[in-house]
Amino acid sequence: MKNFFFLDDLGKPLEDFIGEVHREMPGLIKKIWHTRQMGLSQSRITGWKKATGDVVAILDAHIEATLGWAEPLLARIKADRTVVVSPVFDKVNYDDLHVEKYMPFAQGFEWALWCMYEPFKPDWKEGDESQPGKSPSVMGIFAADRYFLGEIGGLDGGMTVYGGENVEFGIRVWLCGGSVEVVPCSRIAHIERAHKPYAPDLNPSMRRNALRVADIWLDEYKKNVFIAWNIPLKDHGIDIGDVSERKKLRKNLSCKPFSWYLENVYTSLERLDNILGYGVLQNSLHKRMCVDQGAIPGSIPILYECHFQEPQRCYYNTEGEIIIGNIKSHKYSSNRCLVDPGSGSIPTLHECKVAKVNQLHMNWDFRQGKEIRNKATDRCLEIAQGDNFYYQLILQKCSGQRWTIQHLITTF
Repeated sequence: MKNFFFLDDLGKPLEDFIGEVHREMPGLIKKIWHTRQMGLSQSRITGWKKATGDVVAILDAHIEATLGWAEPLLARIKADRTVVVSPVFDKVNYDDLHVEKYMPFAQGFEWALWCMYEPFKPDWKEGDESQPGKSPSVMGIFAADRYFLGEIGGLDGGMTVYGGENVEFGIRVWLCGGSVEVVPCSRIAHIERAHKPYAPDLNPSMRRNALRVADIWLDEYKKNVFIAWNIPLKDHGIDIGDVSERKKLRKNLSCKPFSWYLENVYTSLERLDNILGYGVLQNSLHKRMCVDQGAIPGSIPILYECHFQEPQRCYYNTEGEIIIGNIKSHKYSSNRCLVDPGSGSIPTLHECKVAKVNQLHMNWDFRQGKEIRNKATDRCLEIAQGDNFYYQLILQKCSGQRWTIQHLITTF
């Protein structure tokens, strides 16, 4: 039997509310009801197609609009019809509905194409902080010229359920002739729900949608989405749907390459150009065990039964660095690199930037299926049984143990 989620304020209560509004303002509200689950993008596309105003605002159902929220957005669109604008989101606490005021932030994303807040560029704070700030993307609540929205292809109806559609839209706006701004003088209050009623696990749809965006818009940088999701570059078996019409749209609009976006819009996004291999790191002597970042806080990597989640993701790059733990997407963040401390037999983890400044032994010779040898100490990363008979990571004179990393960008 399927479980269905019902809300008490839908059905007849909603019909009664619309009826009350229409008695005073006939035709003000239009209700479009899908008979099957269409996904977030397709639902919003349906609403956009039924809208008749010069400007369309896309909102979540779980927000409260504050007095005067619309005017600053409308003023920016009137000044420039190609700008897509977002309000500042204040937080409504789920438990007690207390409103927590948030500072204005840009709306960016990680390479998994999951959205996040981050500061505006420094030049915004040097001016009038009431003025709009440029944003790499949108978090899903925005207003735009309705006709311009149609000209650049609306929302991608090929995105399923939830996740990534807002990032795709923000990237496309910038690449295809528009811009995105957050307007500090416009505020809405947003309730972060305790759960998403339409999917118990959003990861499959988010991963699938991210790969779709990567294939259409990210050019040579689409590999970074695969790295972020720990998916092989080829033969991953994930159906991203038909992308031919969206690729045709990109060509017809003469959209810029994604490299332009990285150089001019989202300059803080780390390009990951130097990654050679990624995924779990396994020793041939004990393939059920994987290198793991160990306890956090803590700086001792361990050998642990393979579960393939973020703590076990490793990355080998052209500088000979081995990053352990999920790699960061931004230049201002810090990864942790494997280091031979030079004494003792236990390897350690240090922030890569700090290790480089302090000239720690962080560079390794590694060939797929071969040993991992520290360039400075000539010791190898190996595994051995400890006093409690559990296997552990050690540094010692190389004995010929072999390592493999799960996915290769290029053969090494």
